[in-house]
Amino acid sequence: MSRDTAILAGLIGAGIQASRTPALHEHEGDAQGLRYLYRLIDLDQLQLDVSALPDLLLAAQRMNFTGLNITFPCKQAIIPLLDELSPEASGIGAVNTVVLKDGKRVGHNTDCLGFAEGFRRNLKDAARERVVQMGAGGAGAAVAHALLSEGVQQLSIFDVDVSRAQSLTDNLNQHFGNGRAVAGHDLPQAMNKADGLVNTTPMGMAKLPGMPVPVELLRSALWVAEIVYFPLETELLRNARALGCRTLDGGNMAVFQAVKAFELFSGVAADAQRMLAHFQGMND
Repeated sequence: MSRDTAILAGLIGAGIQASRTPALHEHEGDAQGLRYLYRLIDLDQLQLDVSALPDLLLAAQRMNFTGLNITFPCKQAIIPLLDELSPEASGIGAVNTVVLKDGKRVGHNTDCLGFAEGFRRNLKDAARERVVQMGAGGAGAAVAHALLSEGVQQLSIFDVDVSRAQSLTDNLNQHFGNGRAVAGHDLPQAMNKADGLVNTTPMGMAKLPGMPVPVELLRSALWVAEIVYFPLETELLRNARALGCRTLDGGNMAVFQAVKAFELFSGVAADAQRMLAHFQGMND
């Protein structure tokens, strides 16, 4: 893509007014001398739900959008509407980035490598024998793939929808080997044996305050990772830090998934350190 080509991108999701993604993309576009516009398509504000996805995708194509990021609650619902999936998106069963090119809709997943990059940078030497993950949705699927790729020996997955947790567990065991993932049933017992806890549910977001696990299940020996990033310090992280836990905030995944999505949209390599510094500056 030549530098005089304008890039028009957007984010489809529910309750996304606080998202830092538009600023991340536009700031990096400016730094690279690109004409880069990024728009929010907030289902809550538009009083729509996932059933509007076919119309929104068609409208984006007609208005010449370069691509779209996809967030809660659309990462799995979007898949039947796409023409192709990248190997990552296909394996994970969730899409957070759609490139619109030559009349085609191609789904990618940059969440997986986004989480993995933050994990490597911040929890490189953390124990990873047993880890508890809350949530088995689209983001949860990507994070679970990242965790097992990063050497977690056994991942216990809990979700309010037990069948969804089982379905993700089956997918993971197919990819990584039997027994690497289990659908969790006894949270206190799993937490008692765990080295780490990861929240991939929307619980803790400004619009969904609260904790994904009871505070009494936290202990200082646990490391705790979060994918929610508005607010950057969720109730879970605040309580974990008060106990002395090592923590990983959701900003890491937000930035590193955006680095890859920027490259998919623009065809230009993003400066990850600059994007990380810009994100941190927005949150100071």
